[in-house]
Amino acid sequence: MLKFYNTLTRKKDLFKPIFDKSVGFYSCGPTVYNIAHIGNLRSFVFADLLKRFLKYKDFNVLHIMNITDVDDKTIRDSRKAKIPLSKFTEKYTKLFNEDLEKLNILKPDVMPKASEHISEMVELVLKLQKKGLTYEKNGNIYFDISKISKYGELTGVEKQDLKKNADGRLNTADEYEKENVADFALWKAWDQEDGDNFWQTPLGKGRPGWHLECSAMSMKYLGESFDIHSGGIDLAFPHHTNEIAQSEGATGERFVKYWLHNEHLLVERKKMSKSKGNYFTLQDLLKKEIHPLVIRFILLKTHYRQILDFRFELLDEAKTILTTFLDLLLLLDQKKAVAKSLIDADFFIKKSEEKFTNALDNDLNISEALAVLYQFRDDVMKNMEKIGKKTAENLQKFLFQADLVLGCLAPLYNEYQGRKKKVLGSKDNIVALKNRHNARLAKDYRVADTLRKELEKRGIEIKDTKDSQIVELSEKILFPKKHVNISAETK
Repeated sequence: MLKFYNTLTRKKDLFKPIFDKSVGFYSCGPTVYNIAHIGNLRSFVFADLLKRFLKYKDFNVLHIMNITDVDDKTIRDSRKAKIPLSKFTEKYTKLFNEDLEKLNILKPDVMPKASEHISEMVELVLKLQKKGLTYEKNGNIYFDISKISKYGELTGVEKQDLKKNADGRLNTADEYEKENVADFALWKAWDQEDGDNFWQTPLGKGRPGWHLECSAMSMKYLGESFDIHSGGIDLAFPHHTNEIAQSEGATGERFVKYWLHNEHLLVERKKMSKSKGNYFTLQDLLKKEIHPLVIRFILLKTHYRQILDFRFELLDEAKTILTTFLDLLLLLDQKKAVAKSLIDADFFIKKSEEKFTNALDNDLNISEALAVLYQFRDDVMKNMEKIGKKTAENLQKFLFQADLVLGCLAPLYNEYQGRKKKVLGSKDNIVALKNRHNARLAKDYRVADTLRKELEKRGIEIKDTKDSQIVELSEKILFPKKHVNISAETK
């Protein structure tokens, strides 16, 4: 039975969607004022794992992830750069989508931009006004949290003794200190700092508050109540807390059934900071010749509710794990040339498939799920001599099926095969391989060894059989260098 740890209930809850096998899923997207760092990307990899497993379990998932292109940061930085807001945010939206592609993160079904949903936001504020849940001060429209008895239930934050309309609890900032329980701005009156970034609406000349945006967009595409909302733990308060208050205040219905939050990412036990030299974007790591799927695997393999300490020795550990699975898939390719199997694939698969699914059913216990696959890999390797075509095909099928959740092995395998085809299709390599094979058949081992060494320099590895040579590529084709000491480069 599938269970998730629900931040709202503070326990693992049995997952039961509102509509049978259909799941409405909203994950908080990026604020596109800068390039996403690896801490941000952990949240998106987590959302991808969650969605992939739901699909693996045959749920129909409608996934919405917003693009925040209107807020304090985007306006501030676009004005500083003297670039129109839409053009400024378009650049970072494009870079974000490129990061998703490199990390093999499935694209959401809809990626709504805040700037394109102003009318839905205005409508939501008007509903709240009619219910007496707002007030106005200096043209700003605030949500009155004292009117919501369950305000803060998501994180257990306590409302302080607050006096209605007291200036001390007004806050126009999109983000504020976690300890500051405050009425928040739904609509911000225009001021000079906004420049040309405003809308003329029944609420006045201005723009929406950040918290309002997610409520309006999620409810437009998923309805007033939906199944799952995910995001980083830092968003639980005040952002998600305020989303709940304004959404349920407007509709009177439960906003979201299951709230899932991933923990922080540290770099070598420290919070990321440019001043400390431990702040990394995906591009920073790719420039160091780190394969993006290695990065995905690191972001994936620690349970989402545990703090992830991103240490650079993990890069080679992850690379080694992925290489062993790639080697297994390639060995099984070779076994497809063996007509008869002496062992049935069910011997390995039946005991692994159920354990893999059960592990992930338990609040996405990725460590246990990976342990199942490691044992599967070891068992298959020990029995490789007994495997023939049919068994090899079924074993590969199981690995690729499991990888529908992991999102690492199939793209790595496909990339390898593409590079192999290109390398072995080279005229020079075709000639060298043919000459090397002929030299070996002629027992001219000096020439054969010389050609072997030359081909190894080109990333081609050769395994000789009685009458032929099996040709594969070196792992260096995909993983060109070791990264154990890479952290020294940043100090």
